[in-house]
Amino acid sequence: MSAPASYACLPRPLIALGDYAVRPVQPDDIEDIRLWRNAQMDVLRQQSPLSPADQIAYYDRHVWPVMPQAEPANILVTFLKHGQRIGYGGLVHIAWPHRRAEVSFLVSPDLAADAARYAEAFDTFFGLMKVLAFDDLGLNRLTTETYANRTAHIARLEAAGFIPEGRLRRHVRINDDFIDSLLHGCVTTDAR
Repeated sequence: MSAPASYACLPRPLIALGDYAVRPVQPDDIEDIRLWRNAQMDVLRQQSPLSPADQIAYYDRHVWPVMPQAEPANILVTFLKHGQRIGYGGLVHIAWPHRRAEVSFLVSPDLAADAARYAEAFDTFFGLMKVLAFDDLGLNRLTTETYANRTAHIARLEAAGFIPEGRLRRHVRINDDFIDSLLHGCVTTDAR
């Protein structure tokens, strides 16, 4: 199945900010996404490596079919710098009646390992997600869940205007350690 060029609910196919942009995920993106996910399972809810067939099947079942919908449950975007893929993410678990969504974000492992480049990419991606959610889709609230051991990521998130809203104690097990999950939120009336 070939993917539509965009989600029907999006008023524009690309949102740009400086050297960066996001656009709907496309079939050519999904192998890079699979490799990035497999390399960084310790920060994801993913429990086992994905095969190429797993990845194709997931997108065929859960992503491409919802693109024509007026209110899809997830909107996945590819994150670009100078037109090159550097990450992906989007709005997931969208609760349209309540106008809220969770932000998902993952970059390539080499970018994730470079603190300065990661900070710039992180700040820009979350700025782009606020434009997408609040300006383009009329959502009211964005949320995140982050494992507590990701201190640099949490500091960036709070600098981006996401307010701490809760802690899920010993919520996930990573390498035989139970780790807390931290919940953050941002609403459209918060400063941007």
